[in-house]
Parts: sequence; C-alpha cells; structure tokens
Amino acid sequence: MQREKAHGLLFRRGRVIDPAQGLDRTGDVLVMDGRIADVQPQIDLSADRMSGIEEVDATGRWIVPGLLDMHVHLREPGQEYKENIASGTRAAVAGGYTGVACMPNTNPVNDSAAVTRFILERARERGACRVYPVGAVSSGLKGENLSEFGDLVGAGAVAVTDDGKPVANSMLMRRALEYSRIFDIPVISHAEDPLLSHGGLMNEGPVSGMLGLRGIPRAAEEVMIARDILLSELTRGRVHIAHVSTAGSVRLIREAKRRGISVTAETAPHYFHLTDEVLTGFDTVFKVNPPLRSAEDLRAIREGLADGTIDAIATDHAPHTVLEKDVEFEFASSGMIGLESALPLILALVREEVLTPMEAIAKVTCNPAGILRLPGGTLRQGTAADLTMIDPDASFTLDAGSFQSKSRNCPFHGWEVRGKAVMTVVGGRVVFAEGRIMI
Repeated sequence: MQREKAHGLLFRRGRVIDPAQGLDRTGDVLVMDGRIADVQPQIDLSADRMSGIEEVDATGRWIVPGLLDMHVHLREPGQEYKENIASGTRAAVAGGYTGVACMPNTNPVNDSAAVTRFILERARERGACRVYPVGAVSSGLKGENLSEFGDLVGAGAVAVTDDGKPVANSMLMRRALEYSRIFDIPVISHAEDPLLSHGGLMNEGPVSGMLGLRGIPRAAEEVMIARDILLSELTRGRVHIAHVSTAGSVRLIREAKRRGISVTAETAPHYFHLTDEVLTGFDTVFKVNPPLRSAEDLRAIREGLADGTIDAIATDHAPHTVLEKDVEFEFASSGMIGLESALPLILALVREEVLTPMEAIAKVTCNPAGILRLPGGTLRQGTAADLTMIDPDASFTLDAGSFQSKSRNCPFHGWEVRGKAVMTVVGGRVVFAEGRIMI
C-alpha cells in the first residue's frame, strides 16, 4: 500500500496533545524513518524533502502519543480459542493502542524466561503493536514461591503480578516488593482477600440482596490494598494497584500518596460508567472481578481520576467465548473485553468535564509508560513514532460483532458513543486507518 512505501508522514493542522511535554496546541507533526522528526505550529518542507512523505490532513483531529494499555489478557499461550497475540494486538490498534502489557495468567503461566521470550517472539512475528510481557510474582500463580524475577526481567518482562489471583501470603508479597527494587519494576497487585470474596458473584449491597446473589464486600479489595500500601512503605518497593473499584480503595490510595508511599493505581472504563444495577437482568456480560460497584463507588472513581489519585486507565481486556459466558450466572467466567471500546468511554469523561483532554490522554500514555518505565508515551523529537490520531467528535455505535478481537463479551455493545481512533501508527508505520487494519 502507498502508506507502507512512504518513509515519512506529515500530519497537518491537528490538535497536538502531549502531556509528557505539557503540549496542547494546533500544529504539525513530522514522522520520518520511524521517529518523531519535528513538532511545530507549522512545518514547511522543500519539494525535495517532501519526496516519499505522505501528508495527512489532521484538521479537527487530535494527534496524541500512541495509547498504552498496561493491563490486558492476550490469552496466548494456552487459550488461543479466546484470543491470541495476533487478534489481541489487532484489537488494540483498532482502538488506538500502540502498546499493551499482557498479564501472565496464561497456560503455561508466564513465570519463566522461556515463556516471556515466546510471547515476545510471537509478538514480533504476528503482532500489530508493541507487546510488553508481565511476569508472575509466584511460580505457577500458586502463591507459594517467588518466580525468578531476574530471569523474567532479563527476558523482557516489565513488571510482575499474579493478576487473576491475589498474593494472599503477606510474607511472599513483602519479598516480592523487596526483590522488585533490585530490578526497578512495579509489583502489580490484584487486591482481593480470597476468604472475604469466596463464593461471591457480584458487589455486596442492596442489589445483591434483591437478586439473591452472594455478594463480594468492598472490604475484600480494601483490606488488601491497605496491606500492600503498608508493605510498600516497609520495603520501599513500588506497588501498583490494578482495577480499583471502590470508594474506600480510592481513599486509601489517596492517603498513601499524601504520605509519600510508592503506590500507583489504575481503573477501567466499566468502573466509571457502570454500576451493579445493570445486573438486575442477570446478564453475564456484566460479571467481572472485582465486580461492578455502587453509584457511590463510581463517583469516587471519577473523583480519584480527576484529582490524580488514580494514575492510569487500563481496560483489563479479558476475552471469553460464549461457552464461558452464555451459562448460568454462578458458573459464568468473570471478565470483559475493552480494547476497542475504551477510547470513546474515556473521552466521555472529557465531555462531562471530569477530566481535561490533557489529563485524559495522560492516563493512557505517559502515566502508564512512567509506571512501567517504558520509553513511549510522548511525541518528543527523536522518540519512536508511536502515535494515535483521534476524531473526538465521531459518533458511532459500538458493535462487538465487528471487533477485531476473537471474543464478543463487551458490556458496552450497542452504546451510542463519540470519539474514535482514526489512525494508529507504530514505529512510523500506519497499522490502522480508514476503519481497517493496514498490515
């Protein structure tokens, strides 16, 4: 295709938003040989320099650093019937993401250098965007013995977590935080007390009582966050709290940050757009862990995003097939897909004045990049040309049936939304444009 032949791109008259540089202005962005060559109010090139450069009219569009999702499940190796690296990364670029960090609860578990290398090799062969493996805290996710952090990091892991399961053993979590300091990686906490949540199917509260479903109390999340904050203070290790869902969790993280503890946090779009009231129809597409909470919790999540308590927005993209979702509520798997629906849901916070455009873009670019110590998340001159062009006013209907993902368990299917990625560029190469994958 013509775009692949061109060795450069020149985006004209876009709204350039780069939170890492505090930049928000109308201007041009020049991409050459896979890197950001220049960002200026106006870039004038001679005729000879324009040879091989494709001009893109970005009028009315936003040009932002490539979006980064720091919490996805690509399911490969072992569960490729749900998703694989090829389909998951195609879903990512269709949603505007140029990089994803994939969780280790695969089969086999990513608890070794061999599995990390496999993921990276498969991403090089078949991936549409950058893939950053996250290794397991414990061998086999069993919560008994630490995995070899040095081997994992040496092979390319950017963090460790037992996501999908909590690290219930406090001594093991302490050791994980201590060892993580050696390699300057965060320990990502799936904050859940398994005894408090055992057997629970949804948020504990009036709705669970009305439906007759066993509830999961907010305390199941909050007591583990409190523990991990204290262990971070003790060890001076960096702890990152995944999928924050309750008002109490936001309060604990806010207080810890004020005390100077090395804690960061993320939430997901379903926690600031949906409440447990959607479960009155027993639709398993809304079953997720941690569960959808109350309206009060939703408001607190939004406040935490607005005041910076919650650093990042991730999707927790968790593909499942109809065989795992189209069953009785008790037996349905927890999880939702989100890579292709997240951006308009994030931009809704801008229209509702919860976040400014700069704040919203930071939650999915420089903030997660900083937490994971990744080189992206900016349009700074000389950096790799990973960028996303967004039409903030594009109105459309979310249609899970048209997604690039193998799975269809999207709770926002059928929603009328505004704002979408219209072009995704990875390393200077257009990988998504005009509504289709370009590779």
